[in-house]
Amino acid sequence: MSQSRLSTALDDGLLSLPQGKIAIMRPTATYDVSGLSRDHVQVVQGFYPDYTAWENAGYPVAQELAKVAVAIVVVPRAKALARAMVAAACAYADFVVVDGQKTDGVDSVFKECRKRLGALPSITKGHGRIFWFAATDKFEDWTAPPPEKGAHGYYTAAGVFSDGAVDAGSMLLAAALPPKLPARMADLGAGWGYLAGPVLERKGVQSLDLIESEALSVACAKLNVTDPRVTFHWADATQFQATPAFDGIVMNPPFHAGRASDPSLGRTFIQSAARLLAPHGKLWMVANRHLPYETTLSECFRNVDIIGGNGAFKVFHANRPQR
Repeated sequence: MSQSRLSTALDDGLLSLPQGKIAIMRPTATYDVSGLSRDHVQVVQGFYPDYTAWENAGYPVAQELAKVAVAIVVVPRAKALARAMVAAACAYADFVVVDGQKTDGVDSVFKECRKRLGALPSITKGHGRIFWFAATDKFEDWTAPPPEKGAHGYYTAAGVFSDGAVDAGSMLLAAALPPKLPARMADLGAGWGYLAGPVLERKGVQSLDLIESEALSVACAKLNVTDPRVTFHWADATQFQATPAFDGIVMNPPFHAGRASDPSLGRTFIQSAARLLAPHGKLWMVANRHLPYETTLSECFRNVDIIGGNGAFKVFHANRPQR
């Protein structure tokens, strides 16, 4: 089995870490920590599936970074979030390690850090790069502000999906919703809460559960949606349990794992929607036109119709889930 960049740097003596607690920021569930002393490691993670994976593996996990000797930044796809993580690492740690894939932009972060700090030790391996430096105040301007209201009128933050504009698919779905919706509604993968407004405007809605796996998005949703009929859940929509079952669900499911398109994510959301709905339940869903969801919808629901769309998206209505 090939060694990770972190293990290689440690085993080859190129990287020597200070003694003390080591915080790993936003590692995936499969991130290699074998080169680190387990007693020193703590995980900082806001993505619920990875949070629970590390928790189940017996590691201390938190959403926020605390004071530590070393902070390891695992570069996320969102550039603004990556910068904010470097700034936080410098503020809370004595020593900073940055590790990530080229497809997630680690080389861009490396170049920007070199511009400010000069030459930096690094290792390239496995289509990625790891580099390190002593904490410094030269990245204070990368500090993430709290959620801010954008030109679209909603609070968003670095690292949330569609932070600069309302997603076009979600807008299309909102426009396709009927004037009246079932009483007990849910939004799977609710993001920062855009669909809540259109759903709550419809007649008949008595409650709406917003289920979202990214803690940053949940924090924004709580600012955007203040209707007392709403309940927020920081949870994995594909594992969520509901009692009683929902009467209706809306969703714009994710279809990326990192930068790679992964239609299986959307298929899992469809299966979860069918599981979470009552026998009379109804689903309204938008998806990119090129994604092959019709077969899964037909397997999970007795009735499936396309009720809207354009050149980029399809809007589905399905009812009577099949168990």
